[in-house]
Amino acid sequence: MTIPVQTAQPIRHVLGISGGKDSSALAVHMRDKVPQMEYFFCDTGAELPETYDFLSRLEGALGKQIVRLNAARDFDHWMQIYQGTLPSASMRWCTRQLKLKPLEDWLGDDQAISYVAIRADENRLGYISTKTNITAVFPFREDGVDLDGVNRILDQAGIGLPDYYEWRTRSGCYFCFFQRKHEWVGLADRHPDLFERAVEYEDKVNFEATASRGRKYTWSQGESLRELIGRRDEIERKHEEALVRAAQRSRPNLPLIDILTDALDEESDEAGCAVCHL
Repeated sequence: MTIPVQTAQPIRHVLGISGGKDSSALAVHMRDKVPQMEYFFCDTGAELPETYDFLSRLEGALGKQIVRLNAARDFDHWMQIYQGTLPSASMRWCTRQLKLKPLEDWLGDDQAISYVAIRADENRLGYISTKTNITAVFPFREDGVDLDGVNRILDQAGIGLPDYYEWRTRSGCYFCFFQRKHEWVGLADRHPDLFERAVEYEDKVNFEATASRGRKYTWSQGESLRELIGRRDEIERKHEEALVRAAQRSRPNLPLIDILTDALDEESDEAGCAVCHL
């Protein structure tokens, strides 16, 4: 790809790591091309343990620290500010306050080039800052790197994929409202303590809402987590059926994560948070 020409004013080169495969592969892809690259991870404090483990592996391959950006106030503080409302696809205050604000505070008014991990085979934009001092570039698109290319970069670097890909197709908070039904079941099986915390948030919000607004708030569309886990057998059966259909549609030797993505996409076509899921 073409690296923008340096001007008299110093320009920062930054690349956000989500904890997912695409941004991690882009970090490796750009490692030797832009030695001054600054890698960052917006840490909400509610990430999966597998994400933190994967970041450590990635740092080893990059030979450079991934800066953790933390919000000045935590999730509970902002939930109070938003009057006890759980974040949702229509009200993504968690993204704004726990990811975008720490990033833009970190960059300040510095001129910066942000390297965004949108692949050549994707038709989406990802997060693009509206601040005039931040310019987005898309190396994978320019260099023709597609999904197979991403997997190849990670394999050759000896990093592989995050362990959460065994049951979940997206990075992000353990209580992310973009999780599909099967992924919530996966969270309950692998991290029952985190699942219970998510349930406690629902219980607290709905206890307060009953007294004031009479509205029910849930992480997963259409039902509470208690109701969802009560349908575990049904959800797992449908997921297994979707996996079979996805495998039949897929080309031979396709990685499990891609088959899983196809199967879960039958359940929901909502696009995940661009900042979290690259």
